[in-house]
This record gives sequence, C-alpha cells and structure tokens, in this order.
Amino acid sequence: MRGFVLLALLLAAATASAQEESEELVPLNGVGRITVQGGLRLSSNTTFFDSFYALPGFECSAGCSRETPAGPFATATFGYSVTDFIEVGIDLFYTHQQLRLTNAATHTNITYGALLGLRFQGLLEILTPQGVVPFIGLETGPSLAYSLVEGVGRRESIVQPWVGTVGATVRLSAHWALTAEYRLAFARGQSPYQNKPPPSGVGDGPYKNLASYNAGGNWFALGVTYLLAPDPVRTFSMP
Repeated sequence: MRGFVLLALLLAAATASAQEESEELVPLNGVGRITVQGGLRLSSNTTFFDSFYALPGFECSAGCSRETPAGPFATATFGYSVTDFIEVGIDLFYTHQQLRLTNAATHTNITYGALLGLRFQGLLEILTPQGVVPFIGLETGPSLAYSLVEGVGRRESIVQPWVGTVGATVRLSAHWALTAEYRLAFARGQSPYQNKPPPSGVGDGPYKNLASYNAGGNWFALGVTYLLAPDPVRTFSMP
C-alpha cells in the first residue's frame, strides 16, 4: 500500500512539473535516464519438481505440492541514448521466489546481479507533449543464484542470465516519466539438496543428480524514471 501511495505522490509531482516546463519535444539522442522499478517474478519449475520427487526419501506420486508463488522483483536501470534509436545501459536487480514442497522444507531461491543491455527504441508523439518511448532489447551479465533450505543448507552459483526485455516509457515531462517493462530471463541455479548426503544403500549419485531450478522466469515491473537532459557535448549523431 505504501508503494502505491509513493507512486501517486511521484505522479502528482511529475504532473505539476510538466505544467511548468516547456512543451517542446525533447529528442532521445543524448538523453540519460535513471529508472527505479518494482514488480513480480513468475516462473515454472516442472523439471525441478519432477526430479525432486524422484529422490530417495522424498518420493511423491500423487498430490505433490508444486507451488511456486509469485515473488518480488526490483531493479534500478541506468541508461544512455547514444542515438535516437539505440540505448545502452546497466540494470542492477534483485528477485526471489519460493518453491513449496511436500514433506520437505520450503526451497527459497534468490537471484541478483548486474545486466548489461542494448535497447532499440523509438519516440511516438502520443499521449503526452513529450511522447511515449517503446523499446525492445537484450541483456546479460554476471549474477548470483542463491538458494536456501532450512535444515539442509544453502548454495550459491555464479550465473550469466540472458534476458529479453520489452516495454515503454511514458514521458510526463522533460524530466519525469513512468516506465512499464517485461523481462523474460533464462538462468538456472543449483539446490542445497545436491549437497545432502544420500541415505545409505542408494549409492552416491541421487541427490547430486537433482535437476537445477529456474533462477530466471517472467519479471514484470512498473516504476518511475528521471530523465537527464541531453547535453550537446554528449550527443552522438549517426553519419
């Protein structure tokens, strides 16, 4: 609830600012931005569940819990438009989600890190005097997949997610905007159960062969953007 109140206050401030500023359209070339977003993470873990319920001591054939409730997602994006059509940037992100298991402790997985990205964009002169900027892009970078199971332990894996992104920024004024974005992330993490000693008499491999879990998934976010005015010294023009 507090998040919605804060967003409403920011919107009010941005609208007031828009009324005071010139309505001359600001081009994208040379514009920097800082975007802070919050949202939800949704992902499926069919492969992990199938593998887990085949482990010695955790066998389950009917009525097995396969719950993966939505988890929080947060990111801060720092972008710079090198031309009217291309933006480069970095996303610092954090997200986590829980896997609920039958006759076993909840499996919590966390993914965080930095993504370097390239976005292709355009400027549509609609909705507001400063227009709407739709974009599509690709990101990747060093990240950490961290998982925790109470009574079992924890495990960390360095991963390199590949993330496709699509969204739009509604420019309320020359300096303030709202950004909605969807990211599809591909990354896998290792479970603490893989470190668990197997029961006697079943060999050394059952737990070590447990399938990885989905450390990516579908990331939905909405946030506020602050736009840095283009500086003629920083702009870059295509020949």
